[in-house]
Amino acid sequence: MTLPVLGIDVSKKKFHVVLIGAAGRTPAHQFANRAAGFAQLTAWLQRQEVACVHACLEATGSYGEELARFLHQAGHRVSVVNPRQIRAFADSELARNKTDPLDAGLIARFCQAHRPPAWSPPPPEVAELEALVRRLDALEEMRQQEANRLDVARPAVQPSIAEHLDFLQQQIAKTQQAIRDHFDSHPDLRARRDLLISIPGIAEKTAAKLLAEIPQLEQFSQARQVAAFAGLNPRQYSSGCSVRGRSRLSKIGSPRVRQALYMPALVALRHNPVIRGLARRLALRGKQPMVIVGAAMRKLLHLAYGVLKSGVPFNPDYGSQNLLLSQDGI
Repeated sequence: MTLPVLGIDVSKKKFHVVLIGAAGRTPAHQFANRAAGFAQLTAWLQRQEVACVHACLEATGSYGEELARFLHQAGHRVSVVNPRQIRAFADSELARNKTDPLDAGLIARFCQAHRPPAWSPPPPEVAELEALVRRLDALEEMRQQEANRLDVARPAVQPSIAEHLDFLQQQIAKTQQAIRDHFDSHPDLRARRDLLISIPGIAEKTAAKLLAEIPQLEQFSQARQVAAFAGLNPRQYSSGCSVRGRSRLSKIGSPRVRQALYMPALVALRHNPVIRGLARRLALRGKQPMVIVGAAMRKLLHLAYGVLKSGVPFNPDYGSQNLLLSQDGI
């Protein structure tokens, strides 16, 4: 049975919905983005005589997480889609205006036309890991900003900045310890981390980020799908016989995963035999240094997928005999 679709446009304090079902399309309705608003949405759906919907919303960070989890727990089918898909769909309709109610209708039409795959919330321990990892990223970013200010600050404000830097360093240390304690409290999560850090180039920090940002990494059916999720798949640009652009990373995917893999890829280019072999082959083919780094990031993610999928730590001998038989994808 085809479910009615519910397009949801979420912002920090409110969300708008448009329902498209057998009775047609409803006008946009607005609810508060908190528990009371979720309950009002449920009551409104009951008045529409709708028991179950296919709800669709954009991946907008933390704003829509609680609503998506609420709808999933209530038994609805939920899809959380890349905002670029919605933007491209709007372009295909030659949309000229943008408001929250209009966006809710747009998302509903997208859901009706494409029926995106269902989303499932990550397990609680993974959601907590994600929160800790992202908090650590934020603290480290603030520390770097304050360090930059200290370099050019006038003497009158330098003590204040230095004091704040000390505080941030303490918070960073506490958060790092909280992440270690979290792994120690969840043996399955710790086992997955240990598999990842068996790969030369991936240390504990990167392993934590991968497990937090791709919570079901090994559930993908192919390693290439994981690379596409991270936006690390090559994007070709050619047309006819005259247009021959260079292949680039698509970057249609998680920027957090790409950021997490950049420095590990540089380390792996020196210390990981699989990545070193890949780099040599690409250099012989005349590829530019940044193309090789991008390929190293993608290969690292492939290796991470491999060890988690198989449950077997990284083995360079196995990698040289089997993993290198696959195409480099450049």
